[in-house]
Amino acid sequence: MGLNEGLSNPTKKAMVIDECCNMIEVQLASKSGMSGIALKTAFAALKGVKPGYIPYVVEQILPQCFTALDPIWSEGVEKGDPIGHLSKNRSHTADALLSVTDARVKNAKRQIVRGTYEKFRGSAKKHVEEAVPDFAKVIDNYTKV
Repeated sequence: MGLNEGLSNPTKKAMVIDECCNMIEVQLASKSGMSGIALKTAFAALKGVKPGYIPYVVEQILPQCFTALDPIWSEGVEKGDPIGHLSKNRSHTADALLSVTDARVKNAKRQIVRGTYEKFRGSAKKHVEEAVPDFAKVIDNYTKV
C-alpha cells in the first residue's frame, strides 16, 4: 500500500493535515536566534496570506510529498524500522520533500510566497532534516491500521 492510499479517507486525511501543521508549529517554536526570529516572522507572514492558508498548502502538497517519500519509506518498512530509516536517511528524505516544494513554488501566484521561499531556500534543507524524525512519526501514526 502506498502512502497516498490512506489520504482517500477524509477523516484520516484531516488528522494527518492537523498533525503536520502542529509539527510545523513545534519545529518553528524550537528555533532560536536571529534565524529563528526570521523564520517565525516569515511564517507569520505566510499565515497572513489568508485564513487557513498553511493547512490548505499542507493538504495540497501532501500527496506529492508522500509519493516522493514512498520509496524511502518502503525501504524502511522492509528493514523493519521506517521511522529510523527516514531519520537515518534524513538528507535524502529532505531532498525528496524539497523537490516537491521547489516545483510547487515555481507556480505560486503570490509574490510573498515565492519571495519568502526563495529567501529561506538556502537554509531549508537543514530545517527539513531536523524535522524528518517528527514527520516520520506523523507518517507512522497515519499508516498504522
